[in-house]
Amino acid sequence: MIQRVFGITGWKNSGKTTLTCRLVEEFTRRGFRIATVKHAHHLFDVDQEGTDSHRHRLAGAGEVAIVSGHRWAIMHELGDADEPSLQDILARLSPCDLVLIEGYKRESHPKIEARRLAAADRTSLADDDANICAVAADHLVPDATIPVFALDDISGIADMIALKTGLGETAA
Repeated sequence: MIQRVFGITGWKNSGKTTLTCRLVEEFTRRGFRIATVKHAHHLFDVDQEGTDSHRHRLAGAGEVAIVSGHRWAIMHELGDADEPSLQDILARLSPCDLVLIEGYKRESHPKIEARRLAAADRTSLADDDANICAVAADHLVPDATIPVFALDDISGIADMIALKTGLGETAA
């Protein structure tokens, strides 16, 4: 199966997470199976203090799998190891129709740049990244050399992503 990937990138507070979630909803509504990869630049914890799995990690387990009748997850402690590459993470995902990647500004997959006036930085990423093929903004972008979508034009953005990735309009 071909792994189709498309990224949502932008500066802090540019609307990346909201755009990603709305695209997941749109593609799921269209009948596609979607996976996401989110890059975090900070320490994060998906486990809660006091839970059994958290206690397992604190005790020194390098990996902890937690499994129920509804979902499963594996937490992997890196210790002193390097952060895995995006390709390493993509290789671990189950088959799906499309992987939406939030963050990973410097990777070479096709991306859309989210821009909001309220963002921490409004410097164009597209000017220096040929992999950014469109912009989604909450304001006019008069000097753009690539397509610009309204940040809330989810259907139009999804259509563009489907075209760019060869996904098609609806699931078979």
